[in-house]
Amino acid sequence: MQSNSAMLDLFSAADWVAVAAAYLLGSLSFAVLVSKYYGMDDPRTYGSGNPGATNVLRSGRKKAAALTLLGDALKGLVAVLLARWLQDAAGLSDAGIAAVAVAALVGHMWPVFFGFKGGKGVATALGVLLALCWPVALICAAVWLILAFGLKISSLAALAATAISPLAAYWLVDKSSWVWAVVIIAVLVLVRHHSNIRNLLSGREGKIGEKAE
Repeated sequence: MQSNSAMLDLFSAADWVAVAAAYLLGSLSFAVLVSKYYGMDDPRTYGSGNPGATNVLRSGRKKAAALTLLGDALKGLVAVLLARWLQDAAGLSDAGIAAVAVAALVGHMWPVFFGFKGGKGVATALGVLLALCWPVALICAAVWLILAFGLKISSLAALAATAISPLAAYWLVDKSSWVWAVVIIAVLVLVRHHSNIRNLLSGREGKIGEKAE
Protein backbone atom coordinates (compact mmCIF):
# COMPACT_ATOMS: atom_id res chain seq x y z
CA MET A 1 0.00 0.00 0.00
CA GLN A 2 2.85 2.38 0.74
CA SER A 3 4.32 1.89 -2.73
CA ASN A 4 0.94 2.63 -4.33
CA SER A 5 0.61 5.75 -2.20
CA ALA A 6 4.10 6.84 -3.22
CA MET A 7 3.18 6.47 -6.89
CA LEU A 8 0.07 8.59 -6.37
CA ASP A 9 2.06 11.21 -4.46
CA LEU A 10 4.54 11.43 -7.33
CA PHE A 11 1.98 13.41 -9.34
CA SER A 12 0.17 16.56 -8.25
CA ALA A 13 -3.46 17.31 -9.05
CA ALA A 14 -2.22 19.56 -11.87
CA ASP A 15 -0.19 16.66 -13.28
CA TRP A 16 -3.27 14.44 -13.37
CA VAL A 17 -5.33 17.15 -15.09
CA ALA A 18 -2.59 17.62 -17.68
CA VAL A 19 -2.40 13.86 -18.30
CA ALA A 20 -6.17 13.63 -18.77
CA ALA A 21 -6.15 16.59 -21.16
CA ALA A 22 -3.30 15.04 -23.16
CA TYR A 23 -5.20 11.76 -23.44
CA LEU A 24 -8.31 13.55 -24.72
CA LEU A 25 -6.28 15.53 -27.24
CA GLY A 26 -4.57 12.36 -28.37
CA SER A 27 -7.98 10.73 -28.82
CA LEU A 28 -8.76 12.98 -31.79
CA SER A 29 -8.31 10.63 -34.75
CA PHE A 30 -7.36 12.83 -37.69
CA ALA A 31 -7.54 9.90 -40.09
CA VAL A 32 -11.24 9.55 -39.33
CA LEU A 33 -11.93 13.29 -39.07
CA VAL A 34 -10.13 14.18 -42.31
CA SER A 35 -11.79 11.29 -44.15
CA LYS A 36 -15.22 12.46 -42.99
CA TYR A 37 -14.44 16.01 -44.10
CA TYR A 38 -13.56 14.83 -47.61
CA GLY A 39 -16.48 12.41 -47.80
CA MET A 40 -14.16 9.40 -47.91
CA ASP A 41 -14.66 5.93 -46.49
CA ASP A 42 -13.70 5.39 -42.87
CA PRO A 43 -10.02 4.33 -42.97
CA ARG A 44 -10.82 1.58 -40.50
CA THR A 45 -12.87 -0.17 -43.22
CA TYR A 46 -10.23 -0.66 -45.93
CA GLY A 47 -6.57 -1.53 -46.45
CA SER A 48 -4.89 -2.37 -43.16
CA GLY A 49 -7.81 -0.97 -41.18
CA ASN A 50 -5.43 1.31 -39.33
CA PRO A 51 -6.62 4.92 -38.89
CA GLY A 52 -3.32 6.49 -39.86
CA ALA A 53 -1.73 8.45 -42.68
CA THR A 54 -0.26 5.41 -44.49
CA ASN A 55 -3.64 3.72 -44.74
CA VAL A 56 -5.40 6.93 -45.78
CA LEU A 57 -2.83 7.19 -48.58
CA ARG A 58 -4.12 3.85 -49.88
CA SER A 59 -7.33 5.69 -50.78
CA GLY A 60 -5.33 7.62 -53.37
CA ARG A 61 -6.04 10.94 -51.66
CA LYS A 62 -2.57 12.32 -50.98
CA LYS A 63 -3.82 15.58 -49.49
CA ALA A 64 -5.98 13.72 -46.98
CA ALA A 65 -3.04 11.52 -46.02
CA ALA A 66 -0.79 14.57 -45.57
CA LEU A 67 -3.37 16.31 -43.37
CA THR A 68 -3.76 13.14 -41.32
CA LEU A 69 -0.01 12.91 -40.80
CA LEU A 70 0.19 16.58 -39.85
CA GLY A 71 -2.76 16.44 -37.48
CA ASP A 72 -1.59 13.31 -35.68
CA ALA A 73 1.90 14.74 -35.24
CA LEU A 74 0.64 18.15 -34.11
CA LYS A 75 -1.60 16.78 -31.37
CA GLY A 76 1.39 15.04 -29.78
CA LEU A 77 3.53 18.13 -30.22
CA VAL A 78 0.89 20.51 -28.81
CA ALA A 79 0.06 18.31 -25.82
CA VAL A 80 3.66 18.20 -24.61
CA LEU A 81 4.62 21.75 -25.59
CA LEU A 82 1.59 23.14 -23.79
CA ALA A 83 2.43 21.15 -20.67
CA ARG A 84 6.03 22.36 -20.79
CA TRP A 85 4.89 25.95 -21.31
CA LEU A 86 2.57 25.73 -18.28
CA GLN A 87 4.99 23.72 -16.16
CA ASP A 88 6.09 26.49 -13.82
CA ALA A 89 2.76 28.31 -13.67
CA ALA A 90 0.74 25.15 -13.04
CA GLY A 91 3.36 23.40 -10.93
CA LEU A 92 3.74 20.41 -13.24
CA SER A 93 6.58 18.03 -12.42
CA ASP A 94 9.07 16.58 -14.90
CA ALA A 95 7.46 13.19 -14.28
CA GLY A 96 4.11 14.78 -15.07
CA ILE A 97 5.45 16.03 -18.40
CA ALA A 98 6.68 12.52 -19.14
CA ALA A 99 3.23 11.13 -18.31
CA VAL A 100 1.62 13.73 -20.59
CA ALA A 101 3.84 12.51 -23.44
CA VAL A 102 2.75 8.92 -22.92
CA ALA A 103 -0.91 9.89 -22.42
CA ALA A 104 -1.08 11.68 -25.77
CA LEU A 105 0.13 8.53 -27.51
CA VAL A 106 -2.20 6.28 -25.51
CA GLY A 107 -5.09 8.52 -26.54
CA HIS A 108 -4.16 8.06 -30.19
CA MET A 109 -3.91 4.30 -29.84
CA TRP A 110 -7.02 3.84 -27.70
CA PRO A 111 -9.19 6.93 -28.37
CA VAL A 112 -12.19 7.38 -26.13
CA PHE A 113 -14.05 9.20 -28.94
CA PHE A 114 -13.73 6.32 -31.41
CA GLY A 115 -14.48 3.18 -29.44
CA PHE A 116 -10.87 2.82 -28.23
CA LYS A 117 -9.86 1.69 -31.73
CA GLY A 118 -7.00 3.90 -32.80
CA GLY A 119 -3.83 3.98 -34.83
CA LYS A 120 -0.31 2.72 -34.34
CA GLY A 121 1.08 6.03 -33.16
CA VAL A 122 4.11 6.75 -35.34
CA ALA A 123 3.16 10.33 -36.26
CA THR A 124 1.93 11.15 -32.76
CA ALA A 125 5.09 9.69 -31.24
CA LEU A 126 7.16 11.88 -33.55
CA GLY A 127 5.24 14.96 -32.43
CA VAL A 128 5.78 14.02 -28.79
CA LEU A 129 9.50 13.52 -29.38
CA LEU A 130 9.75 16.90 -31.09
CA ALA A 131 8.36 18.53 -27.96
CA LEU A 132 10.49 16.52 -25.53
CA CYS A 133 13.80 16.71 -27.41
CA TRP A 134 13.85 17.78 -31.05
CA PRO A 135 17.28 16.26 -31.86
CA VAL A 136 15.92 12.82 -30.93
CA ALA A 137 12.91 13.41 -33.17
CA LEU A 138 15.12 14.49 -36.07
CA ILE A 139 17.27 11.38 -35.75
CA CYS A 140 14.17 9.17 -35.80
CA ALA A 141 12.66 11.11 -38.71
CA ALA A 142 15.89 10.76 -40.69
CA VAL A 143 15.94 6.99 -40.13
CA TRP A 144 12.30 6.75 -41.21
CA LEU A 145 12.80 8.85 -44.33
CA ILE A 146 15.88 6.95 -45.47
CA LEU A 147 14.24 3.56 -45.07
CA ALA A 148 10.78 4.61 -46.25
CA PHE A 149 12.04 6.14 -49.48
CA GLY A 150 14.66 3.47 -49.96
CA LEU A 151 12.56 0.36 -49.31
CA LYS A 152 9.02 1.78 -49.71
CA ILE A 153 7.87 -0.09 -46.59
CA SER A 154 6.45 2.33 -44.05
CA SER A 155 6.16 -0.16 -41.20
CA LEU A 156 9.79 -1.28 -41.46
CA ALA A 157 10.93 2.33 -41.46
CA ALA A 158 8.72 3.06 -38.45
CA LEU A 159 10.01 0.04 -36.54
CA ALA A 160 13.63 1.01 -37.14
CA ALA A 161 13.03 4.62 -36.13
CA THR A 162 11.15 3.49 -33.02
CA ALA A 163 13.87 1.06 -32.01
CA ILE A 164 16.56 3.73 -32.14
CA SER A 165 14.58 6.35 -30.19
CA PRO A 166 15.42 5.09 -26.65
CA LEU A 167 19.13 4.99 -27.51
CA ALA A 168 19.02 8.53 -28.87
CA ALA A 169 17.07 9.70 -25.82
CA TYR A 170 19.57 8.06 -23.45
CA TRP A 171 22.36 10.18 -24.93
CA LEU A 172 20.50 13.41 -25.61
CA VAL A 173 17.77 13.79 -22.96
CA ASP A 174 18.89 15.01 -19.54
CA LYS A 175 15.76 14.12 -17.55
CA SER A 176 15.50 10.45 -16.56
CA SER A 177 11.69 10.49 -16.44
CA TRP A 178 11.61 11.75 -20.02
CA VAL A 179 14.00 9.02 -21.13
CA TRP A 180 11.67 6.46 -19.56
CA ALA A 181 8.74 8.10 -21.35
CA VAL A 182 10.55 7.56 -24.67
CA VAL A 183 11.19 3.92 -23.73
CA ILE A 184 7.49 3.38 -22.93
CA ILE A 185 6.45 5.13 -26.14
CA ALA A 186 8.81 2.93 -28.15
CA VAL A 187 7.45 -0.24 -26.54
CA LEU A 188 3.85 0.82 -27.21
CA VAL A 189 4.57 1.60 -30.87
CA LEU A 190 6.41 -1.70 -31.36
CA VAL A 191 3.59 -3.67 -29.72
CA ARG A 192 1.01 -1.95 -31.93
CA HIS A 193 3.01 -3.06 -34.97
CA HIS A 194 2.84 -6.76 -34.08
CA SER A 195 0.82 -7.59 -37.20
CA ASN A 196 3.27 -5.67 -39.39
CA ILE A 197 6.15 -7.58 -37.85
CA ARG A 198 4.43 -10.86 -38.74
CA ASN A 199 3.80 -9.65 -42.28
CA LEU A 200 7.39 -8.50 -42.68
CA LEU A 201 8.67 -11.88 -41.58
CA SER A 202 6.37 -13.64 -44.03
CA GLY A 203 7.03 -11.22 -46.89
CA ARG A 204 3.41 -10.04 -47.05
CA GLU A 205 3.81 -6.46 -45.84
CA GLY A 206 2.39 -3.83 -48.18
CA LYS A 207 4.38 -0.95 -49.61
CA ILE A 208 3.83 2.78 -49.48
CA GLY A 209 1.30 4.00 -52.04
CA GLU A 210 -0.37 0.66 -52.71
CA LYS A 211 -4.07 1.04 -53.42
CA ALA A 212 -6.59 -0.24 -50.91
CA GLU A 213 -8.39 -3.43 -51.80
